[in-house]
Amino acid sequence: MKILVLHQLPYRKAGYDRAIDHRRHDVTYAGHADRLADLPEDLPARRLPVPADEDFAAGVIARTSPADGYEAVLSLSEFGVLAVCRVRGHLGLPGPTPEQAELAHDKVRMKQALAGSGIRTPRFSAAPARDALLPWSGATVLKPRRGTCSEGVSVFPSARRALAAHRALAEPGEYELEEYVDGDILHTDGLVHGGVLVHSVTSRYVGKPADYAAGVPLGSHQLPPDERYEDLARRTVAALGIDCGTVHLEFFETAGSELVFLEVANRMGGAGVVDAHLRHTGIHLPSHEIALRLGLPRPAPDTPSGRYHGWLVVPGHHLPADRPHTAALPAHLLDHPCADRIHTLPPGTPAARHITYQEWLVPLAVEASHPDPAALRAYLHACAEAAATPSEEAA
Repeated sequence: MKILVLHQLPYRKAGYDRAIDHRRHDVTYAGHADRLADLPEDLPARRLPVPADEDFAAGVIARTSPADGYEAVLSLSEFGVLAVCRVRGHLGLPGPTPEQAELAHDKVRMKQALAGSGIRTPRFSAAPARDALLPWSGATVLKPRRGTCSEGVSVFPSARRALAAHRALAEPGEYELEEYVDGDILHTDGLVHGGVLVHSVTSRYVGKPADYAAGVPLGSHQLPPDERYEDLARRTVAALGIDCGTVHLEFFETAGSELVFLEVANRMGGAGVVDAHLRHTGIHLPSHEIALRLGLPRPAPDTPSGRYHGWLVVPGHHLPADRPHTAALPAHLLDHPCADRIHTLPPGTPAARHITYQEWLVPLAVEASHPDPAALRAYLHACAEAAATPSEEAA
């Protein structure tokens, strides 16, 4: 098979070689120079550089033709959701249209599509009139309609203040306003094949994704199977017409045990989600997605650990560049029965200046596991509280 990969994720996260035999298939990786540089030097595949100052999809389209004979185009990145549709259309290959892909990419369109499904969503407004008020008055979230890592998300104590901030934006049409829902946030990660959710695991966040952008640690840990969570994921997949690949669903669980949809993406979760999922289930989500999308045999699963797994990342993007980017845990947490791996930056290595969950770019990242999810949650909370963040040290 002749395959064109839109390479926008770190290779170590995607693990293309787990699903694709590069000596059997003719593979080309299209990407910016920095991304192509992380491909293994001995990987038997073509490289198609796209200048960083060009629109990515347009750059790929300008350098490819239907005559090239590509049989499939693959993207595993949130940033490639629409690009892969455009490139596929250019090459004359079948697949979801941009309009279909937007249902698991645009946070307004996905909630609009869930209307009438019986799935509760927060009240929201995409384009409030200049002199209008929102149909709620309390805490309100202002966030981009598209994007990842909660970048650009702000929470305001009232709808009126959020409206004022929205009106002051240079491009208000790229944002939405949403009522704040009080409750824990959970995420379900799994695989979809033929429009059916065929595998999933649900985890509960430690902290909230929106707070991570402000410098607060974020983590999550897996939970035992719960039919309520699985049912919500199945109904979401069906209502949005998600046909294939991985799915990362986020939702609230209120104090009254009500489940409220937050958002969904037709791609794998970030941070430590993939590794935790692999250890708990034996299934490597991205390589199984690759196999499903390309019609290849799914890789044989590894042996599950028999434990619940979780992760925690301590950010450094919010810190002044001239401050030390260090973080540490006390000895009793480093030697704790839950602790599997502790990642820290080498001395003198600066943390990334952009919002990221990658463990090799943040001051501190923790991988943990335990047979009891409650014990695991307590450990991750303790790590979040004890981590000596760079901002605290500098103070």
